[in-house]
Amino acid sequence: MTQRHKFRKSMNRAVGPAIAVIAVLAMIGYGIFGPTGLYAWGEYGQSVEKKRIVLTELAKRQHELQNRVNLLDRQRVDPDLAEEYVREKLGAYHPDEVIIPMEPDAKP
Repeated sequence: MTQRHKFRKSMNRAVGPAIAVIAVLAMIGYGIFGPTGLYAWGEYGQSVEKKRIVLTELAKRQHELQNRVNLLDRQRVDPDLAEEYVREKLGAYHPDEVIIPMEPDAKP
């Protein structure tokens, strides 16, 4: 056998294991750096916390709106809330009245 033939034969034998090593390294890299890999876990934790804060705020807002809907129920309307709503939407107030806007969270 010539030197060239031995080299070619050894290269042919090395192709399979080289491809396998490259495939395994690609899988490990994807497992670490991929969209669901180890580095993404930290981002998921922060994202979950942000979503929980938003969910809490939305649940609070939903509760407030549900309370307002219950107060405006046709069977038992709260007269003060109905008057406030009509005055706000229609602008029905006397010229001598002073309207003081309040923040939704402020309590009288």
